[in-house]
Amino acid sequence: MGNLLYLIAVVLVIFWLIGFLGFPSAVGGIIHVLLVLAVIAVLLRLIRG
Repeated sequence: MGNLLYLIAVVLVIFWLIGFLGFPSAVGGIIHVLLVLAVIAVLLRLIRG
């Protein structure tokens, strides 16, 4: 389960970077939601050990 959360966080951060660099005006709000989800997934991973 922990590896899955880590993988999801990495994928979300990659999508955020692609969206932020490639389409900054079109999908700005969605990209920030993805970033928040990635940060939450990483924090859960760190808290659970």
